[in-house]
Amino acid sequence: MILDRFRVTGQAAVVTGAGRGIGAATAIALAQAGADVLISARTEDQLAKVAREIEAAGRRAVVVPADLSDLDAVAGLASAAAEAFGRLDIVVNNVGGALPRPFLATKPRHLADAFQFNVGTTHRLTQAAVPFLLASGGGVAINISSVMGRVAGRGYLAYGTAKAALAHYTRLAAADLAPRIRVNAIAVGSVATSALDIVLTNDEMRGQMERATPLGRIGDPEDIAAAVLYLASPAGGYITGKIIEVDGGLGQPNLDLGLPDL
Repeated sequence: MILDRFRVTGQAAVVTGAGRGIGAATAIALAQAGADVLISARTEDQLAKVAREIEAAGRRAVVVPADLSDLDAVAGLASAAAEAFGRLDIVVNNVGGALPRPFLATKPRHLADAFQFNVGTTHRLTQAAVPFLLASGGGVAINISSVMGRVAGRGYLAYGTAKAALAHYTRLAAADLAPRIRVNAIAVGSVATSALDIVLTNDEMRGQMERATPLGRIGDPEDIAAAVLYLASPAGGYITGKIIEVDGGLGQPNLDLGLPDL
């Protein structure tokens, strides 16, 4: 049956930034589809809650609290998963982000930090995972990028530049690692996570964002988790080097930060 192609039964995954939001939803979705999952983020209490949901799905969870801006800590997740589960098949590079800033307030270090946190962490974990993915017969890395990597809006210079770099990193890594390891990315739109709390709790701002989104709503973390599962599973087995846009149809930013002309 076609639905069987969306199963990842008996596989093992690593998901970064998995304490809440997209990372948590992704880890739970992979478990519900049959995978054991190592989850990592800063906050152990949040990870423990996600681990309980993974176990409720009948799969094993390994919790690794860590500062994922530390590249060595990120790299260690691959071997930790392989040791715990005896294999590694799926890597989801979800951790990332950067604060919005006006152009003149965006210093070179802000660009460097954004690149390191969004691209450097992805490369470090993916590179560390490659031997384990190959040992399992091949595998997949999925990178969480953003709509801001392809559209222009004021205040997003560091974040958007880093996410655009992550998108092209995905294409280049896919070429390097084919045919045994697939590498894809998801360009995420506005999703109801803690990063949007200020919007979600303000009816006026939320309404503006919804009206500026062709599908008329803010995304749910499970919208992204479903796309991750597609790319991770045999259903997406003929896809590599691609950026899947899960953004409600956005062609331009749907949140105006109100930054004035210089």
